[in-house]
Amino acid sequence: MRQAELALPGALIGVVAGAMAGGLTLLAGQPAGWAAISAVTLALPLGLLGAGYSILLGQNLFRPGLFAPAGLYWLAGFPLARLFQETTTSLAVFGHVSLPGGVAGFLAYQAMVSLGFAIGFLWLHERLMPHWLMRLRERNPQARELFAAYVEHAEALWLAKERRRARKGAR
Repeated sequence: MRQAELALPGALIGVVAGAMAGGLTLLAGQPAGWAAISAVTLALPLGLLGAGYSILLGQNLFRPGLFAPAGLYWLAGFPLARLFQETTTSLAVFGHVSLPGGVAGFLAYQAMVSLGFAIGFLWLHERLMPHWLMRLRERNPQARELFAAYVEHAEALWLAKERRRARKGAR
């Protein structure tokens, strides 16, 4: 249960991001059924991957404020989520799978796009997770420990900013 509690912010971000694919499909002029399938087939893997990121963060495999681990995580995960979406949506809508550029080209392009997704995911996660941890920290020791890591990171950023400000004032 404690892991599931920690997973919620990442899962929520992933599901919302995936569901937005349905809205974009509608904006592109596709039928509502196609948009719904597109939304569900991306929301599911992105939600699971988002939950996984939050859990790994809670297990101290990632640290708050660092992009490189998140970037590598999504470099692998996002293309696979898009592959799942594209293949299942194509099967449901057309009855066959058709990947633009073949599997390798499709995955390579999605890997490039993944870093943009990682930036957005991490930006949202860094804003939602601390607030969620404040609610959990009384009853969940993992949340308390992770919240302390967020506080430590925030203090380090604040001290660095104050040092820069003091150096500018001394000139």
